Amino acid sequence: MARLEIRQDEPKPLTPRQTRLNEQAREIAQQFTAASISQTLLVGAVRLIDAALVLASAAIAYAVTLGPLSGLSWAYPLAAGLGVLLLLIFAQAADAYHVVAFRSVGGQLGRILGAWTLVFAGFGALGAFLDFGGAIDRRWLGYWFVFGAAVLLVAHVWLAVLVKRWAVQGRLGRKAVIVGGGEPAAELIRALEATPGNDVHICGVFDDRSNDRSPAIVAGYPKLGNIAELVEFGRLAHIDLLIVTIPVTARGRVTEILKTLWVLPVDIRLSAHTDKLRFRPRSYSYLGSIPMVELAEKPIANWDYVAKRTFDLVVGSLCILLTAPLMIATAVAIKLDSPGPVFFRQKRYGFNNEVIEIFKFRSLRHEMADPEAKTVVTRNDSRVTRVGRFIRRTSIDELPQLFNVIKGELALVGPRPHAVNAHTSDTLWNDVVDGYFARHRVKPGVTGWAQINGWRGEVDTPEKLKKRVDHDLYYIENWSILFDLTILLKTPISLAKTDNAY
Repeated sequence: MARLEIRQDEPKPLTPRQTRLNEQAREIAQQFTAASISQTLLVGAVRLIDAALVLASAAIAYAVTLGPLSGLSWAYPLAAGLGVLLLLIFAQAADAYHVVAFRSVGGQLGRILGAWTLVFAGFGALGAFLDFGGAIDRRWLGYWFVFGAAVLLVAHVWLAVLVKRWAVQGRLGRKAVIVGGGEPAAELIRALEATPGNDVHICGVFDDRSNDRSPAIVAGYPKLGNIAELVEFGRLAHIDLLIVTIPVTARGRVTEILKTLWVLPVDIRLSAHTDKLRFRPRSYSYLGSIPMVELAEKPIANWDYVAKRTFDLVVGSLCILLTAPLMIATAVAIKLDSPGPVFFRQKRYGFNNEVIEIFKFRSLRHEMADPEAKTVVTRNDSRVTRVGRFIRRTSIDELPQLFNVIKGELALVGPRPHAVNAHTSDTLWNDVVDGYFARHRVKPGVTGWAQINGWRGEVDTPEKLKKRVDHDLYYIENWSILFDLTILLKTPISLAKTDNAY
């Protein structure tokens, strides 16, 4: 994949703070606030549901014809498994597992019921040539065919209704914004609209140039603002794809734009369909037949997201059960040590720069609580209680954030969420480190790669913050379930090092 090289001496990016959008841009953003539904996940989910329905109908057919499942012989599970496999193969061959097919009730019912009929035609052919010694009751096969056809029919009619609704809402497919206006953007839009089966829904155009250089309307789509405003628009509208139409030969400007926009958890691609500079074929990805150069990829997407969320729910629930006695004891100790609530809530930056409220055990005196993080906790800080000093050093104060994990606001592993007003020497952290907000392209975590490498506790110098951010970005680029598990297993060991925690 071709990547642009970023030099330190090139222009600094625009600060990715919230920017007041014009009324038109805000109205359009509000139309797309619902998150997009990944077509990859949708197709995979439909396959899994079809497989589950086929197995369930097989079990019901057995109960109706032969009685309780306790008397099940080996032949029936084997036949049911073979039926699932054949259905998925025949349905795939019939193009039943495509979003275009999902939108048509008649089209998808014909495909899926045709595939189901072929499954039993296959069973019939096997029975004609092979003697199974009566291992499978033919009545079961008949009932299974009828029940399976019925549940598949109902499920796919319901699917068609849902898909049509999602299409009207603009949730099905990728929501895209064009970066850069003028004729190059117009050519790209026309090419996308002419691409069969295109799943890209264009929300508008953003360009820093004035209307005399970049028209207010590009191929029927409005110019909604400048690049700084695009960051806020992308966050509100849950954009999936940014397509940059500025020529790659304008390297400085492309780099500046990239450094501004890479804070968004989206795919960023450089349109190459009108560019005279050609890369090797392997350097391109394609939207239909339109060549693109990938500048940034959305991290932890599709099935990776499902795997990570499942990991968080399962392991997070287990951690809550295991640490429940410790959390109860901590709550009692806090109550006995000083007056005030057990828990402390603080607003922090979460995924996509959205502000979340995290839970912690209270470690400061209640009357000196600092929910806005205006004053950093330092060594021998008089605001910290006796119990608070211990739970801060051991990070027990962070345990209630496991409930944020279950709620979906945090992950078990990820960049640590920092307070909204976190600062060093009166300078906000996003002003201290270039690209700071890029760490919010994934969900923040209870623990992280930076923390197990010793970068936890007080951040009193820009160098310490930069080390944290560097580790966070490394984690994002190299994520895997195994990496998460490794970090979790190393976390207790790293907590024993309390040099920077107080």
